[in-house]
Amino acid sequence: MIEQFFPSPEVVLQLNPEELAIPLLKCLIYLEKANRGNDLVRENFFGLCLHEKFGGEQNTKVAQAITEAWLWLEREIMIAPRPQPGAGRIIYVTERGKKLSEQSDVQTYIRSNLMPRGVLDPHLASKVQPLFIRGDYDTAVFQAFKEVEVRVRKLASLPITLVGYELMRTAFHPENGKLTDLVQVKAERQSTADLFAGAIGLFKNPSSHREVDWEDPQECTELIYLANHLLRIAEKHAGPISDGKMSKT
Repeated sequence: MIEQFFPSPEVVLQLNPEELAIPLLKCLIYLEKANRGNDLVRENFFGLCLHEKFGGEQNTKVAQAITEAWLWLEREIMIAPRPQPGAGRIIYVTERGKKLSEQSDVQTYIRSNLMPRGVLDPHLASKVQPLFIRGDYDTAVFQAFKEVEVRVRKLASLPITLVGYELMRTAFHPENGKLTDLVQVKAERQSTADLFAGAIGLFKNPSSHREVDWEDPQECTELIYLANHLLRIAEKHAGPISDGKMSKT
């Protein structure tokens, strides 16, 4: 019965814990509605799950993946121990978990593979991937370009009062920007400044002032990749850290 909630073992092993948590959550809700309390104990659940769905050579790795997804649900308070006396280690799905389940489907977490692990800047990934998995595309895009703004300010050692468009123009000023690559010809230096200022002005600033509706996960992914590439450019143009300050090589 529970096999209907999970993809193949091959797909399971490719998913992050937060991705795999969605079918796991749906499965737990099914078991809860069916009054199968004993199967809502983690150890019992794994015995049932691995017996019905995931046998063979991949058994151990699949069990580890599902364990990590279970722990992610606990950490995010999507599931919690039943408070009733005698409930032991039986869990229940919280209202937060039910809401996530209602808003998410298998396609939501499969689409997260549009952002393969190891491709994104690690700090950027920690900011945007959980939001993307939940389908909060607007916030994911905003956070991606906010990270660009924060990183550029840090790398250029510019004041906190300098924000958005002006921050980018200052950091990448064609003549004296702290992140400007003076090896480039002037037209390319100007284009780099235009790229950063335009991206922040178009994709970060509007979200700061009004509702912006990014509904297409593919479009959201493309914008996050753009933010990731901007971070790569900024890091490349910044010199090594020395005594807590950035210096040009």
